[in-house]
Order: sequence, then C-alpha cells, then structure tokens
Amino acid sequence: MIKFTIFIFVFALVTLSFPLNAKETIVITGSSTIAPTLLDLAKLYEAKNKGVRIDVQTGGSSRGVADVRKDLAKIGMVSRALKADEKDLHAFTFATDGIAIIVHKTNSVSELTKEQIVDIYKGSITNWKVLGGADQKIVVVNKAEGRSTLELFIGFFGLKNSQIKADIVIGDNEQGIKTVSTNKNSIGYVSIGTAEYNASVGVPLKLLNFQGKSAKVENIKNGTYPLTRELNLITKLKPSGSIEGFIKFVLSPESTHVIKDHFFVPAY
Repeated sequence: MIKFTIFIFVFALVTLSFPLNAKETIVITGSSTIAPTLLDLAKLYEAKNKGVRIDVQTGGSSRGVADVRKDLAKIGMVSRALKADEKDLHAFTFATDGIAIIVHKTNSVSELTKEQIVDIYKGSITNWKVLGGADQKIVVVNKAEGRSTLELFIGFFGLKNSQIKADIVIGDNEQGIKTVSTNKNSIGYVSIGTAEYNASVGVPLKLLNFQGKSAKVENIKNGTYPLTRELNLITKLKPSGSIEGFIKFVLSPESTHVIKDHFFVPAY
C-alpha cells in the first residue's frame, strides 16, 4: 500500500511538471523590421501545428545574432546580409526590403540627392529652405546602435555614426514612423515595407524619391531602387525538428501572401 501511494505521488509530480498539453516553444529574437511579418506567419504556423508555440521578440538584428550564439533564441531575425565574422551561422533569406528616406506628408520636398542627405545628417544643411522647403529647422532622426538599418544607411552614404548630428535617436521602425509623422520638420529613414504600409493606411508620411527612383516595393522587385537589403532568419546549427519546419514554412509559397501584405518582396 505504501509503495502504491508513493507511486501515485511521484506520478502526480511528473504529470504536474510535464503537462500532457505542454507546447514546444521556439524563441525568435532580432530585427524589428522582420518581427511583424514573423508574428503573422507564426500565428498561421501555430494554427496548423498545435504542439508548437512561437515567441517573437524584437531588439534589433544585433540582438538576433547574439541571442542565437548564446542559445537564448533558436532563430534570429537579421535584416541584412551576414557579416564576414558571422558566417558560422546558417542564414535563410526569405525576402528583400529597401530603406526609404521619410518626411512628413506636408513637406514640399519630394527628392534629395545622396550629397544632400549626407549634408543633412552631418549638420551642414540645417534648414528645409535650402532644399526648396519651408523656412524651418530640420529635425534629424537617427537609428540607435545595433540596428541593421543604421548599418546599411551609414555604409551606403559613407558616414560614421559619430559624424551624425541627430536631434532624436529611435529604436525600431514604428518609433521612426511615429516620430516623423508627428513632427512636420523631421527626416528619418526606415524600412520601405514598413513606411509604405503605414502610408497606405493614412499615416501622414512621404517616402522621398532617391536617385530618380520612387521608394516602392515595385522598384525593389525590379531591381532599380538602389538602397536594398536581405531579410534573413538565422540559426546556430543546421535546423531540425520544429525549427526546420517553421523555417521551411516561411520559405514556402504558403507564406508569400503574408510577406507581400507587409510590403516585402518574397525571395522565391
């Protein structure tokens, strides 16, 4: 009787510790550009795979790389190509995005040259009047360290972050959208996908033309817009099990409509 009672007690503890309906959790961290798309894809995947829960967290591409390396996340989101010292990681490109220079919708300026953008961010041009706009001080919005959008921006324009004279420093794309759409004299740069989506639903933004091309998904797709980047999922080891299953789902035609809905260009 005593042995039977002990067996029941132990069985109860095990059952409490490992519930029969427990789900496997896949933690994904990194790029705020990618996160909204992954959240929607995660919901679709979870609906078809009841035993899996996907936890998507932001923090920037650098966090995605660091967390995967430290085994804090199974998948990282990186909105750029991997660097030379990151080639130990496995990358899966699922879409292409671009970076748009954005201003408030009421700003009369519609295009800036590469040189003008550099001069604005270095503090050499400080008033919109010089560029054909209103006689107002330019409010420069820059990205925080660790954001791949910042890395691509300074790399393309030949800048160092220390050279930028920023009035406001923001983290994710949504912060950039909110800052520029509520400040009529500001200028910033964010994901084309994020900016085009927000403009399409009435947020007062203008995506500036650059090098004679409109900042549109259409021009990313046809290869004519100059400022583009890869959107990647990364892993520390070769994926297997549910991790492999989710990545294959993201890379499949089944996910195409979600990626397009977020104004990105599917990579397949």
